[in-house]
Amino acid sequence: MELLKNTRNLHGMNQKLVLIIILAFLSTNKVYGRSTSPLHHHHGHHHKHIKGYFEYSAITCRAYTASITDFGGVGDGVTSNTKAFQTAIDHLGQLGSVGGGSLLYVPPGRWLTGSFNLTSHFTLFLHQDAVLLATQDENEWTVIEPLPSYGRGRDADGGRYISLIFGTNLTDVIITGNNGTINGQGSPWWVKYRAGQLKYTRPYLIELMYSDGIQISNLTLIDSPSWNVHPIYSSNIIIQGITILAPIRSPNTDGINPDSCTNTRIEDCYIVSGDDCVAVKSGWDEYGIAYGMPTQQLVIRRLTCISPTSAVIALGSEMSGGIQDVRAEDIVAINSESGVRIKTGVGRGGFVKDIYVKGFTMHTMKWAFWMTGNYGSHPDDKWDPNAIPIIQNINYRDMVAENVTMAAKLEGIAGDPFTGICISNVTIGMSQFAKKPIWNCTDVEGVSSDVTPQPCAALPPVEGGKACEFPEEKLPIEDVKVHMCYYKPKYM
Repeated sequence: MELLKNTRNLHGMNQKLVLIIILAFLSTNKVYGRSTSPLHHHHGHHHKHIKGYFEYSAITCRAYTASITDFGGVGDGVTSNTKAFQTAIDHLGQLGSVGGGSLLYVPPGRWLTGSFNLTSHFTLFLHQDAVLLATQDENEWTVIEPLPSYGRGRDADGGRYISLIFGTNLTDVIITGNNGTINGQGSPWWVKYRAGQLKYTRPYLIELMYSDGIQISNLTLIDSPSWNVHPIYSSNIIIQGITILAPIRSPNTDGINPDSCTNTRIEDCYIVSGDDCVAVKSGWDEYGIAYGMPTQQLVIRRLTCISPTSAVIALGSEMSGGIQDVRAEDIVAINSESGVRIKTGVGRGGFVKDIYVKGFTMHTMKWAFWMTGNYGSHPDDKWDPNAIPIIQNINYRDMVAENVTMAAKLEGIAGDPFTGICISNVTIGMSQFAKKPIWNCTDVEGVSSDVTPQPCAALPPVEGGKACEFPEEKLPIEDVKVHMCYYKPKYM
């Protein structure tokens, strides 16, 4: 018993010694973080720049900061930095929430790396001239289990390659910069996918699972192997000021995919994609039904999207855990296939309801509105033919579109129509090559008001010019404020 007691004491002393060594290391390297700027002004005034320091906005400021070069990182675009990133994060992670946590600074350079895992109370910060280059060596990509709400990989049966920046069961994690770049170098992955040569599902650029208090902001993401940003089974998320660029024919390069998440804010983003710019998801067929975690309380605003083959905002098709209370406003769509698309089908189960969209401007579209009740693509042959999705209370208002080929294609499910559809104050300018019928509606029910051209008979006009609903009360995530933080790196 005495030996056990001494061992516990020694373990405690070792933990304290490690913390002291880390703090000493950070101190001697003279890389400082501060919780707030001494020049922070209230009442909306601009923040002044302090010579030698960088300012950045974050939900949490960090007390301790180190550079990737302190852990052997080499930004020459050739040397692998996978070990350096993981070592740095593991060391900083031992600080925990002391002083608000820690920040890893990535200075100018081209930093080749494989996947690495983040930690809690942690910020990854990319300088504007820093580029993370995802390795094209498949040996540096660990294969992990399929997502439980999907049952298998999206590209192939079985597992999936871990994402470039990955984290699970985290609290208070920030990925940000002053517009630094994450380059997925996805071209070889696209070639293998198209050739059917992949054994596992392609990696994403950023994936955070089972986490709370997430900020992803002020970055440029290019050429992801597949999806770009994928928060899943998580809550209290801010995705802000992100630029996402991928060739418009690149496969499945979705921009931002909130998946079984609660209380999420996506704002001020610019996305050019080979797939949906924002795809809201919650699991696939029987696996998503069993997992039963909806995406809810989602706000999307000030988004600009170019996606010639996909949707600006897609709801589904993997929506078997449910999607509810989505609010989108001030959206600009350019040369995209559809503005808002609901994708589902028999076997999906779940629901899509309480969807509110307003202030949508569209230029050169195939469809302004698209609902699909016959979407296929099942994970296996165990899907339930009696799992019928519920689609109801879908509201679109205050929208303008020009050069549109077809106003809408609204296809529900025979015997189980999509209900409660409302479209008001919408003007759609048709292309000189417009196809008929301009409105194509089957198995849907709803109303319309002040819509041009006149909608289909399934959406009859209501008297009095009724506006479709859009909630006035804010979601909790809208009240979350970011703070102005600053730090002084060793390398300017």
